[in-house]
Amino acid sequence: MPYDLTFYLIAIPAAIFAGVSKGGFGSGPSFASAIVLALILPPREAIGVMLPVLMAIDAATLKPYWKKWNWREGRGMMVGMVPGVAAAALVFGFVNDDALRLMIGAVAIGFVLFQLAKAQGWITVPPRPFSALVAAIWGAAAGFTSFVSHAGGPPASMYLLGRGLSKLEYQATTVLVFWWVNVLKFGPYALLGMFSAQGFLAAAVIAPFAIAGAFWGVYLNRIVSERAFFTITYVMLTATGAKLIWDAIV
Repeated sequence: MPYDLTFYLIAIPAAIFAGVSKGGFGSGPSFASAIVLALILPPREAIGVMLPVLMAIDAATLKPYWKKWNWREGRGMMVGMVPGVAAAALVFGFVNDDALRLMIGAVAIGFVLFQLAKAQGWITVPPRPFSALVAAIWGAAAGFTSFVSHAGGPPASMYLLGRGLSKLEYQATTVLVFWWVNVLKFGPYALLGMFSAQGFLAAAVIAPFAIAGAFWGVYLNRIVSERAFFTITYVMLTATGAKLIWDAIV
């Protein structure tokens, strides 16, 4: 698909949303941007276009949250992300675009169902003693899903929400671990042919909008209800996830 006006009319709002999410709301819903792009691009191409954009957001958001993270928790997850990314890269080499659409759509719907179940009290994340092994296991899960669709947020939140972190620590730790996993993904994405000159050019055009969204997110984190933000996210993810699953199986 050419990167025409229609692409940018969809990609720019998606990039702004990713920036707002990563800058102010724990990174979890930021993968919605890649899912939206997967509606108009082949999945591998959509994911490849978004990675440089997400890395630009990482570079912009590290400074506001610098050293405000919980290093022990973050380090434990970062160790596990290495084998998680490696395993996902192996799987990626053996699946076609429809299988990827199905996987990405399932992750989107699964994220919404998890958040709704948590809100209803059907799933609880009780505080527990720190374990490097447990942190690494959740990090591996986050690394795998992040590689597949930039959707490492759900596993990361399932782990970090049970660690008793402050709101600031939680946000800063997600910024740190997703900066790391995006760095890890770059090489395998290149080897798998997920980048192109056109894609890099498109990423360069939309990245400034994403960075602006990230700084906006840092501000909105202080004044906007998380409930309102996530309600919009859930509706968007449900619609786009269902569409991808439909396209994969029909």
